[in-house]
Amino acid sequence: MANDRHMARSPSDWSDRNEDRDRFGFDKTENELTDLLGRFVPQFVAQRVITVSVSVPDREFAVGDPVPFTVEIKNRLPVPVTVRTPTRRLWGWEVDGDLGASDEPTYAGDTPSQFALEGGDHLVIEREWSGRFKRTGRDGERTEYVLPERGVHEIAAFVATKDPQPRGSVEIELR
Repeated sequence: MANDRHMARSPSDWSDRNEDRDRFGFDKTENELTDLLGRFVPQFVAQRVITVSVSVPDREFAVGDPVPFTVEIKNRLPVPVTVRTPTRRLWGWEVDGDLGASDEPTYAGDTPSQFALEGGDHLVIEREWSGRFKRTGRDGERTEYVLPERGVHEIAAFVATKDPQPRGSVEIELR
């Protein structure tokens, strides 16, 4: 059964009264038992039992319109797992393989990170693609937002592990 403690909020819902969640939708409260038990599952197994799915409320959108989507990260095992990532990024999303569509933060450095999911637990994260790709000029200061072409585009989400990288995607059509 789903655990509501992992229900994520959009950035507009963040408030001081809900400080138990971080900006990426992960619960900041630590369950030491889950973390401890999750360490017994080898990483190669943990990475294979985590699934990622992406869903949208509709399959067609106008070019330039915002596209809301939902990412679900799930532990298929009945026991806790801890997933390690080689950098601070725990997960991310992209459109047509381009992180320039995402407004997620850029991570500097290579400090490893990790997160734990209880057995059968899942994390639901709501996001919205602006409908544009972010392009930064060569000077590093000038930023443009360009419209994608009409047609089929893929919104994908991933857990930021080394290969195999759990990921899921959905196709939308821009008209």
